[in-house]
Amino acid sequence: MTRQRAPWALLAVLVLAQICYPLTTGTTRARLTVATVVLGYLLAVGHALLSRGPRTAGALVAVATGGGFAIEALGVATGFPFGSYDYSGELGPKLAGVPLIIPLAWTWMAWPAWLAAVRLTSSGPGRIALAAVGLAAWDLFLDPQMVAEGYWVWRDATPVLPGLPGIPVSNYLGWLLFAVLLTSALRPLAGPTVAVTDSRDEPMFALYLWTYLSSVLAHAAFLGLPASALWGAVGMSVAALPLAVTLVRARRHGAGRWKPRRPARPGVDATA
Repeated sequence: MTRQRAPWALLAVLVLAQICYPLTTGTTRARLTVATVVLGYLLAVGHALLSRGPRTAGALVAVATGGGFAIEALGVATGFPFGSYDYSGELGPKLAGVPLIIPLAWTWMAWPAWLAAVRLTSSGPGRIALAAVGLAAWDLFLDPQMVAEGYWVWRDATPVLPGLPGIPVSNYLGWLLFAVLLTSALRPLAGPTVAVTDSRDEPMFALYLWTYLSSVLAHAAFLGLPASALWGAVGMSVAALPLAVTLVRARRHGAGRWKPRRPARPGVDATA
């Protein structure tokens, strides 16, 4: 029972921290940003550990945290694959020019994006594509918000998406590229347990849907970023809306319970 309640409890703390974000400014907001990322990281990795064991949690950390740091360090040093950018000192200690919390952010959203994709499709390539889009689309909210706060800055922000100045299109393409690599590596390293979802994963589905809805609301109503509210709403809807519909239908048909999502064809679990 404690294993089931712990992710929900941590999610509640995370939600509270995010609600407080628009109410703060300056150094307090920067510290709250760091705290929120740490909470999200602990929630994702903790859920992976409690629901599927050390192998899955270790694979998530290796691929998303380790890989996230590597790609960010490459990006800061060379400009590939995101474009040329620099981090300010407001997000805490750096290593190789990368704030240590940045790889944690990759991990925070990679896990629920993967589980959402598993819930929605039994196709191995389909899961990789949907999880990658579900993760990369989050940056349509994240980058405009963080750039507006001055947490990082782009040296050459051209070309840009309409309404999102200061951030080159290459950044979003770089996110998508790394998200594909990340989700492609996660399944074989984590093992077959990540190819099936069940009721234990409801906190992660709630996290993904909360991130989507709260980001749209915050950007549109509180942060003065209507363009990123629109872009993010469209981008993350690719995974968020089907996930919400699927979960609602499962609730209605199963009186609050639903069966694990299993592959439609024999052998998919072993190869996806």
